[in-house]
Amino acid sequence: MAIIRVMIVDDHPMVADGIRALLETYDDLTVVGTVSNGRAAIEQAAELDPDVILLDLNMPEMNGLAATEILRDALPQIAILILSMHDSPEYVATALRHGANGYCLKDQPTEEIRRAIDTVMAGERYLCPGAETTLVPTADGSEPLTSREQTILLLLAQGQSNKQVAGELDISVRTVETHRKNLKRKLGIATTAGLTRYAMEHGVLQGTGLRP
Repeated sequence: MAIIRVMIVDDHPMVADGIRALLETYDDLTVVGTVSNGRAAIEQAAELDPDVILLDLNMPEMNGLAATEILRDALPQIAILILSMHDSPEYVATALRHGANGYCLKDQPTEEIRRAIDTVMAGERYLCPGAETTLVPTADGSEPLTSREQTILLLLAQGQSNKQVAGELDISVRTVETHRKNLKRKLGIATTAGLTRYAMEHGVLQGTGLRP
């Protein structure tokens, strides 16, 4: 049985301890660490090596949105699940734009939080009950791209290789490969040539003076 490694990021110790106690009732879940802010999460994520990070939004030093964007670039193999008390559509949509894999409310039953973890572990997006209908889809119905994904799409559409993109953005080739896979998944496109066509058809290359 594969063990899912979870990291909890929340500035309220009682909340973090409560979530930890709930999750550890599952034999196939283990909490590898709890930290109190986004900066600490970034500093410790590589060492703790979680499969999923449960991340609060409002925290001191660095909030969850900023941490999500940095973690998504540095460690794209880790699934990020926002665990928040805020249920407004604006919070949900903003979290997804910053690269979160899912959004769950803290007051959900333990079984629902577990379902959220399993969903993002499977590479799918999780939204708390009711949130799906409140989100405005993109013009073509696809999942919104993060700012970093848009940048990588542009560079790939210009014909750059994974290695060239990695060098230009100062990230690893593995990170670029993960972003490329996420782009294909979000846009429902199977090939790199298809990504280039998408970029041309949706004006990604307009105003750059460049062509693929």
